[in-house]
Amino acid sequence: MAVRATVSRFPIDSDALEASGLPWGVTVTPFAAKDENGIAPARGSNGHLLPRCENCYAYFNTYCELDQWAWNCSLCGTLNGLPSDAIARYSNPHSIPEMSSSFIDLELPLDVSEEEMTLARPVYVAAIDLSSSEEFLELTKSALLAALEALSPGSLFGLATFSHKIGLYDVQGPVPVVKNVFIPPDAESKLPLELEDAMPLLQFLAPVETCKDRIAAALETLRPITSWERSSGAAQGMDGVLMGGRGFGTAMEALFNYLGSEFGNTFALARVFAFLSGPPDYGRGQLDTSRYGEQYASKRVDADRALLPEQTPFYKDLATIAVQSGVCVDVFAVTNEYTDLASLKFLSIESGGSLFLYSSTDDSTLPQDMFRMLNRPYAFNCVLRMRTSNEFKPLHSFGHFFPDPQYENLQHIICCDSYATYAYDFDFADNSGFSRHSGYPPVVQIAFQYTVVVPPEGLSSSELPSSSRGKHTLQRRLRIRTMQFSAAQNINEIYDSVDHEVVLALLVHKVILVSLEDGVREGRALIHDWLVILTAQYNDAFNLVQYKNGNKSMSSQIDITFSQCPQLEPLPRLVFALLRNPLLRFHEEGVHPDYRIYLQCLFSVLEPSSLHCGIYPSLMSYSTPDKLAYPRHSLSRAALMTSGSPIFFLDAYTTLIVFYSSTADPSLPFPPPQDCLLRKTINEVKQGRNITPKLMFIRGGQDDATAFENYLIEEQDVDGSGFASAMGFVAFLDDISQSVAEYMK
Repeated sequence: MAVRATVSRFPIDSDALEASGLPWGVTVTPFAAKDENGIAPARGSNGHLLPRCENCYAYFNTYCELDQWAWNCSLCGTLNGLPSDAIARYSNPHSIPEMSSSFIDLELPLDVSEEEMTLARPVYVAAIDLSSSEEFLELTKSALLAALEALSPGSLFGLATFSHKIGLYDVQGPVPVVKNVFIPPDAESKLPLELEDAMPLLQFLAPVETCKDRIAAALETLRPITSWERSSGAAQGMDGVLMGGRGFGTAMEALFNYLGSEFGNTFALARVFAFLSGPPDYGRGQLDTSRYGEQYASKRVDADRALLPEQTPFYKDLATIAVQSGVCVDVFAVTNEYTDLASLKFLSIESGGSLFLYSSTDDSTLPQDMFRMLNRPYAFNCVLRMRTSNEFKPLHSFGHFFPDPQYENLQHIICCDSYATYAYDFDFADNSGFSRHSGYPPVVQIAFQYTVVVPPEGLSSSELPSSSRGKHTLQRRLRIRTMQFSAAQNINEIYDSVDHEVVLALLVHKVILVSLEDGVREGRALIHDWLVILTAQYNDAFNLVQYKNGNKSMSSQIDITFSQCPQLEPLPRLVFALLRNPLLRFHEEGVHPDYRIYLQCLFSVLEPSSLHCGIYPSLMSYSTPDKLAYPRHSLSRAALMTSGSPIFFLDAYTTLIVFYSSTADPSLPFPPPQDCLLRKTINEVKQGRNITPKLMFIRGGQDDATAFENYLIEEQDVDGSGFASAMGFVAFLDDISQSVAEYMK
């Protein structure tokens, strides 16, 4: 569990918080195997015996004062009695995880019988769009063949298709058999036949280790639905024109109800991979994509506001059905047409899944993403609880979870991998703040309860004998991280303890929320105004603006680069980069609304360092493929020209670019050889990602360098994409300086 705070020295009271101009909060990556310093938790069992405070329900931890019979809660100060079994256990503290570490991971007892535990087989279902192209199906087949290699022995796999009908495949016999159920064309009607009646679920779900070849054979039989088939099965308009044939909503609803019958019996969590090649346009949940083509400017409507909200609650409601059925949905959209991901996204993010968008089949990383996703560990049925000491409290929570309807600061996460990150911001509970001389410093405690599926004890998946395959076991665990902070005695201590990457993370979460509610323009205004206020507060705190004749003389005196505080120096560049990011660029600049939604979903789960990379890419240079020249450059053409280096490596999180300058020595090997330092760096970067970044090699002067040059944002106008010496980052700083002067008058 990695936890990072915007400031490691907390503001002492609400006045100090306001004076700093900084957001106050933390990011949490609960299922990360280690903490932010690379330290693993102390592991143990009997998590249900861990003492809890009678007042605030916090867990006993190393910061609590303990005597023979009682302990003081480090969060609220309450004196709690110790039960007799705890007194006996704590008499030998060296063997007790909670006595040796503030980061612990304990096993909890399960309420199910051993027989039920061994039935907890991982279940995976692929739902494939047949209202698509041959290229789309070829890509999907490649992805699923990669997925089959990543699935653990004992997993069950089901293959389904959808168009104007749902196809269910039985691959357990000698020849794959498909049963079809036709979808009613209108948006109100449900299926005439339950899927269970078309094919019993346990006939549909096949054991991977015995049926892998037959699953692959079934995939080879998939063909796109022809226009003739669609016209005979799909709805006809008044003039006989085809009205569609992608019954995605009906198919998903039927699949969730189908799988739900075995939830808690055959499986504890089912994952549905939905492969989509365009917008749902048939049956329930069909979407009107004509809104994308509307002329918003002529109607005086803000397109950046009109295209971000969902047009129907259908998929949000469908996510609830998925959760109740024990299903987590990953949506893979491979399309360059408007698909309205603003409506579809809820199906994945609210069921604990992921949303992937690929603009074409040509260079799609879908197979690699599938393999990567299934190869990493995940937890499910998770509960995340944030507690703080009495003086402050969590104000907002951000991330792909849903809040508990009854308890405050309690979030439910359906499925959580080791990358998924959540954020909280804090506020003071009252005006008193932290005491300057108190023996009780600020404390944050995060409890994460989760379930994992493990193979039989002592055997890895590859070592399992065939008789034991499938006998997976559920394990419920409790992970707790307790952190003690200190209160800053003055504003300098706050500024000196800033983590700019965590500040950026909280800002991005807030900007996304404002964009969804009030449009992109408001999101841009929020981030711009925040930087103006921060700069003004900083200049005020350091007395950098002088008074003349009773008035502040502004202009040249304002320090807009935070030269007195190195920890704040990166922030203007990060805000500028955020304003140039497709997340906040205007619709008229050509930002596709689906791509904006995809970025919102991606950026909402990234840990701070990865998010920093996505907003302001890292650029390093090499003198040869085996020798690093400079580890960090600003994203400007001037930086490239003055460096004199021949090779540049740009990491924009989703894209990696190796760029050879036009003046590079022709004898330098292109592309860089596999055994060089640059390739090693690229491979390390790719290994640490939750998605597969697209890798490009560009030779300046010979290849089209537009993809690389687009990332050199510092000469770009913050409100447009033109290049000119009077624009870009320098002009942006001038604008901030003028705004600060106005603000401080």
